Amino acid sequence: MFVRIVKMSFQEDKVDIFLNNFHEFKQHIRNYPGNRFLELYRDKKDPSVFFTYSYWETEEDLENYRNSDLFEEVWSFTKKLFKDRPEAWSVDKVVSLP
Repeated sequence: MFVRIVKMSFQEDKVDIFLNNFHEFKQHIRNYPGNRFLELYRDKKDPSVFFTYSYWETEEDLENYRNSDLFEEVWSFTKKLFKDRPEAWSVDKVVSLP
């Protein structure tokens, strides 16, 4: 299992549009095969910056999602709202303290 972190910066007047769309699709993303966890974070200093944080069983699961109709629908809508280019990291969890 690994963690995918995506940073997205939105045009200020598009934030609510993004949030509405995210809430519409979040359960579909979370229930996609191989997805084990999904959270959305908002930057405290810049309310137009968001991060998704998700756990995936395998890199193949993430790639299957990225090649899916669901991803195409969500991403093609979302990318029109960006202020800056998104950034993404795939990382392995080293330590987790409850």
